[in-house]
Amino acid sequence: MKDLTMTRENINKIDKEIAKLFEERMNLCKDIAEYKKENSLPIYDANREDSLINNNLNLINDENIKPYYVSFLKSLLNVSKEYQRSILTGLKISYSGIEGAYGYIAASRMYPNCELISNSNFTQAFKSVEKGICDRAVLPIENSFAGDVGEVMDLIFSGSLYINRMYDLEVEHNLMANENVSIEDIKIVVSHPQALAQCSKFIEENNFKTIEEVNTAFAAKRLSDSKDKNMAVIASKETADAYGLKILKESINNSGLNTTRFASFSRVMSSYKNIGASKKNFVIVFTVKNVAGALAKCLDIIGAHGFNMRNLRSRPMKDLMWTYYFFCEIEGDLESDDAKNMFVALNTFCDRLKIVGNYII
Repeated sequence: MKDLTMTRENINKIDKEIAKLFEERMNLCKDIAEYKKENSLPIYDANREDSLINNNLNLINDENIKPYYVSFLKSLLNVSKEYQRSILTGLKISYSGIEGAYGYIAASRMYPNCELISNSNFTQAFKSVEKGICDRAVLPIENSFAGDVGEVMDLIFSGSLYINRMYDLEVEHNLMANENVSIEDIKIVVSHPQALAQCSKFIEENNFKTIEEVNTAFAAKRLSDSKDKNMAVIASKETADAYGLKILKESINNSGLNTTRFASFSRVMSSYKNIGASKKNFVIVFTVKNVAGALAKCLDIIGAHGFNMRNLRSRPMKDLMWTYYFFCEIEGDLESDDAKNMFVALNTFCDRLKIVGNYII
């Protein structure tokens, strides 16, 4: 048997050549996409794909390998079509909720000329990008009043996507109902749990009962469809416009400084080689070893390598009682030597350490 190390080195050399050729091929696919766009041609050409597979199959001599080469070619063609589609129609942006939801508003502002894809919850929106159905997912990670969005934080820790952008959306909650309804008629308020928490003072002052809904816009749509006169929803002005509801009371937030921070997730981490270091930020998640002072030593290491933590948050791990992981945003250049040395040092005290984001402000 051949030496395993030498074999792997040869595979690495071949992979480098494949990567170079793949980039060249995708650049040619871009030219084809632009031609199709100019001439109103469809992305999918069945005859071309069948011909390509049949002709290229003859280049493979080993009969045992041929079926795998067909699978490889089909996968390559699917990737090429997805790339062409993104050029012809723009990126597909996944978000949680429906038109008018805060996620919809954030996604439309971050990606104004792209196709927005509705999902029923955060996990579905996140998974749609992992599966390649969408190109980006725009999801909330924290609110200035209500704190972390736990479900999304857990997806960041356990999932395979990377944060590539951040966007702060100022949130103004409004009480709205169907036409010909006054605030005196309202007995029940429906909204997302975060929205209800952010308007708790107003709700208590008016003795409203509350019902939680998966999304503010879902709540608005259901109210509009039901024509209920004793129910109101808490949502954005855009939601009122989208579903024909009347705003009974504007700006009912507990705090006038209510901002939700949204992150954009993709399958590939962004690189910012030509951007000044002062604008660069990156995100890590980690767990620490069960030794005295492990967390404190990790924080000391980050500072000792010249990095400033913008924030540090902890979340309980679902499968291990009384065990936590940490989410940390750091100012600085992820691709610098200081960062590389920092990660080497952190591994001494971390059970798990994962880079999950790289973005600029």
